[in-house]
Formats: sequence, structure tokens, C-alpha cells
Amino acid sequence: MRKVKNKKKNTQADTNLTKIKEGGVKTTIIDYDETHYHEKVAENVQECFAYSESESVTWINVDGVQDPQLVKNLGMFFRLHPLLQDDIMNTDHRPKVDFYENNIFLVTRMLSFRQDIKQIETEQVCFVLGESYLLSFQEDKEGDVFDAVRLQLRSKPKGKLRNMGESYLFYVLLDTIVTSYVNVMEEIQEELEELEEKIMNEESIQQPTKKLYDLKRQLVLVRKAVRPLLDATSQLLKEEGKFLDSTNFYMRDLRDRISQVSEGVEIAIDTCKSLLDLHLNLTSKKTNDVMKVLTVMSAIFLPLSFIAGVYGMNFENMPELKIKSAYFYTQYGMAFIAVGLLGWFKLKKWI
Repeated sequence: MRKVKNKKKNTQADTNLTKIKEGGVKTTIIDYDETHYHEKVAENVQECFAYSESESVTWINVDGVQDPQLVKNLGMFFRLHPLLQDDIMNTDHRPKVDFYENNIFLVTRMLSFRQDIKQIETEQVCFVLGESYLLSFQEDKEGDVFDAVRLQLRSKPKGKLRNMGESYLFYVLLDTIVTSYVNVMEEIQEELEELEEKIMNEESIQQPTKKLYDLKRQLVLVRKAVRPLLDATSQLLKEEGKFLDSTNFYMRDLRDRISQVSEGVEIAIDTCKSLLDLHLNLTSKKTNDVMKVLTVMSAIFLPLSFIAGVYGMNFENMPELKIKSAYFYTQYGMAFIAVGLLGWFKLKKWI
């Protein structure tokens, strides 16, 4: 059993209660250790403060950060730096990690791929890791990727997650977010493979250039989430603080996974560029083939047009016009010229 961590209650926060469910904000409290598990949806900030004397791990998840008073009350009670509170409410942050005296603050992004519109949706997630507690703040969007973690906490009392403390929970949640990156990359990779097959088979595709640029734009969105998280994870490994000592090995493995995803993103971006070049080259080849056929036809009809033009002149003194079979001789001659030119082009392998 871990030692009791005393968290001092902030009376100012107690007197400034906030209805957490108001304004679409939902806060879930999960308190657990190897012997017990308790989960509830809080009605106000005071219910979060009631777990301050708990020896077990407390995970408070705030779904929706549009209520600044709620963040302020939690911040006063858990002694969160004012800059940290501002970062939580700013949903346009680049992923980063900050180290404070009483906690570690991490900003990252959760990604999901919507099959119906073939687009990536992104949501900012902030973590505050302290002694015996973990706070997570999400934007006000439907669903998250943490349901599997909650299920594991409920159903496996003897599992590693229930016995390794708040730092391991922090690692597991980060690992779940990285898994969402992997899933998104698999979806994009399938889109690229399907598009590549259609381009190679020269199938009819509506606006392939637009689709490739759209996929590239989404890959850039993934890269903006993955690269800074890789840097943040490296900083976490360099930090030899009390909050992460027991999970350094797991964090190294997580950093390797993020690095693999980052490499996969770069490969996919290069694939987009290659497919775009391939599509443009095939389009150019088709245009050249059409121009070649038109050029051959023009070359064949040029002498024929010349002959027809010469004998189409209405001069009275044209000796050939007096020949009885002149018309047929002209037709045979024109056919011979056309076949001869076509054979010449074949011989030269121009067609």
C-alpha cells in the first residue's frame, strides 16, 4: 500500500462551487487501487476535492474546457500554475510538456478517422500528473479513445494498471492516444494503396490530384501531432523526477512507437508525392499519345490535301484533266502515298 499523500484543500475553491454538468461540461472521477474501484460523474467541483485524502489513485477526466471557472477551481485546489490553467483552456496549442514543482503538464492531440467523410478529426487533450492523481482535460467533442482503459480498470482488479499507480495510468493513456495515431495511419495507407492501384490501372478517377493533396494535408495534420509528442516524450525520459521513475522503461517503448509512427507519416507523404508525379506522368503520356496520333494523321493527309488542292483548281489548260481515267489514277496515287507513309512511320517505330 502506498503512503497517504496529503493534498491541502483550498477554501477559496470550496466556496466557489461550479456545476460541472452545466454548459456541456462533464467530469468523471475514477478512484482505484488493487483492492477497490469507484467511478462516478461529478455534479460539482466539491466532489473532486473529497478524494484529496485518498491513498489510492484518482483520475479526474474533464470533458469540455469551455468553463474557465471550473478549470480555475480545480487549478486552485490542485495548485496548478496560472500559465498551466491558461494552456488547458487554449485548444490550439502545439503538443508540449512542462515541468512544475508539484506536477507535470503535457499537451497532446487525439486523432480519429471518420469513414463517412474520409477525414481526420483532432481533439486537444491535456494531462496533469501529480502525486497520486491524474487530471485529463478534453475538448467538448463526442467520444474518446479511453473507453478501453476504463474497461480494463473496471474488469481487471489484479491487472498491472490497478497496481502500478498514477504514472503507469499516465503512460497507458498516452499509449492509447498513440494507438489512435497508428489506426489513423492505417486508414490513410489503405486510401493511398487503393488510389495507387487505380492510377496504375489507369482507371477513371474523379479529381485524383485533389484527393492526393487532401491526403497529404491530412498527413501533415498527423505530423503536427506526432513530431512534437516525440520531442515531449524525450523530455519526459530526461526528467528524473519522482512522478515517472517507475515507468521509464515503458516511456522508452512509447517513444519508439511514436518514432515509428513519425517515420510512417514521412513515408506516406513521400508516397503522396510519388503518386502525384505518377498521375501527372501518365496524364502527360496519354496526351502525348493523342498528339502522336494526330500528328501522324496530319502527316498523312498533308500530301493528300496538296494533291486535292492542285487538281481542284479550275484552270482550263490542265492536261491531266483530259485523261479519261485521271480521277481513278489520282485516287490510287493518294492511297499509295497514304499507305506508304503509314508503312514508313511503322518502320521508324514512330507509331
